Formats: sequence, structure tokens, C-alpha cells
Amino acid sequence: MALDMESLVEATSGSVGALVSTTILYPLDTCKTRYQAENRAHHHQRNISDVLLEAISKGQVLSLYQGLGTKNLQSFISQFIYFYGYSFFKRLYLRESKSKSIGTAANLLIAAAAGACTAIATQPLDTASSRMQTSDFGKSKGLWQSLSEGSFSDAFDGLGISLLLTANPSIQYTVFDQLKNRLLKSNMKKQTDEVSSPEAISAFSAFVYGAVSKCIATCLTYPAIRCKVVIQSAKSDESEDGKPQARRRKSISGTLCSIWEREGMLGFFKGLQAQMLKTVLTSALLLMIKEKVTKTTWVLMIALRRFMLTMPNLKSS
Repeated sequence: MALDMESLVEATSGSVGALVSTTILYPLDTCKTRYQAENRAHHHQRNISDVLLEAISKGQVLSLYQGLGTKNLQSFISQFIYFYGYSFFKRLYLRESKSKSIGTAANLLIAAAAGACTAIATQPLDTASSRMQTSDFGKSKGLWQSLSEGSFSDAFDGLGISLLLTANPSIQYTVFDQLKNRLLKSNMKKQTDEVSSPEAISAFSAFVYGAVSKCIATCLTYPAIRCKVVIQSAKSDESEDGKPQARRRKSISGTLCSIWEREGMLGFFKGLQAQMLKTVLTSALLLMIKEKVTKTTWVLMIALRRFMLTMPNLKSS
């Protein structure tokens, strides 16, 4: 019971953190996604700021929030599944191995397993959200329309790369956990409560460690991230004269060749700065909020438990 309760607290706090951070940074995410999805020849390239200027010039600034509901739903569910699975598998490993700490290799494996479960469960929402963000401003379709406009398999566009990208949160949370554990060991304090709560680091430390860990993970996996966005995009590629071509099903190999032919090696890192800014801020905010929500939740649980224990005494008196 304690195992499931701790996993539930981790999952809930992670989901709340994802919901808040996604909402705050969504306009940046939309600009970043639309920019990444553009697969243009060199002489038709533009900057990410042009995406924002396009929305302003068309009077469609609010369209930067198109797909926010779907993105929040996807973020909440994915983070809940991920944090629940990650916490559950980690505690299960510690219990079965009877060790007091978890090694880096085991941590990576557990994080990858949790990430794979998350990717499979939420891929349709991820695909729909990308299509909404990359649709023409003011012309985004709803969740059901985005998912039903193609075949069932189309809703799982990019699943292969999503499974590959489970390495991203694996690297991120492994680095974060290692940094967090080092800090906690240096500031070890004994718990005097009858029921101890999970140790939490300060909001500032969580923000910094979250930013550092996500920065490392993003740099290592960015070419796959760019490829995934292009595959899921609602927009078509552009021909050499700048005219859009008919949208067709994009394969991983076809996307890689297209990026290479049109943009060269640097094309695989197009939008890296925006991705770094967005994901680092999102991750740092998420982990900072998660740490505080986790601590608050456990304080409430301890208070509730003590209240329940005193109830029989009150009744008998």
C-alpha cells in the first residue's frame, strides 16, 4: 500500500507540474513546433521570430494557443503515467534487490521502460497536438477531427521515434536524480516524524538541476526530435520554388533523406535553440513544482493519518 501511495503522489505531483509549465510556455512551444516542421530549401529558410510575426500580422495571436487543451491533456496523462511507472518500478527494484540505492544503469532501464509505456499510451494525443500546432493559424481542427482525418495507424505517426526518444527522459531524470541525491547526501537530516516524507530539495535547486539535466538530454536526442515533428506535422514539404506539395505519409527514412537533401547536416539541428529554451524552462518548472507539490501532499497525508489515529480516542472520551 505504501508503495502504491508513494507512486501515486509522484505521479500526481508530476502531472500538476506538467500542466502548469505547459500552459505558461505554450505560445513558445507553438512557434518552436511550427518552425521545426518547416522543411524548406536553403533559399526559402526563415527564422523562428518570423513565425511569431506571421501570427501578429494576420491578427491571429490567440492562435498560438491552438491545441492547448489537447496538449495539456497529453502532458497530464503522459506525466502521470511516466512518474507513476518510474516511481513504481524504481521502488520495486529497490525492494527486490534489497539495496538502498539504485545504480545509473538500472535507473536508465527503469526510466526507459516507463517512457515506453507512456509513448504507446499517449501517441495519438501527441500526434493530434502536433497537427493542431502546425495547422494554418485560425484553421486548427478539433481533437477528434485531427485523429479521424486519416487511418487508425496515422494517429500513431512517429511512434517509432517516440520510443527511441524514451532515452530523453531517461537521461534527464537519471541526471536529475543523481544531482539531487548528491545534494541530499551532503545535507542529510534525520526525520523525527513517525511517518517520514520523501526528502525534497529547494525550489531553486530543483529548477537548476532540472534545467541542466534537460539541456544534456535535449542535445543528445535533438535530431530525432526534429524528425518526429516533421513526420507529425499537418503541413506538407515545400518544393524548390517554395510552393507546398501534397501531404503524404512520411516515413522515418524518407524524412531523414528529405532533411539532408534540403537543409544538409545542420538541418537536423534546426530550431535547437528554441527547443532548448522551451524544454529546459518546461522541465525546470515541472520539476520545481513537482518537488513542492510532493512535499505538500505528504504533509497533508501525515496530518490526515494522525487525525484518523486520534479519532478513536476522541470517540472513547
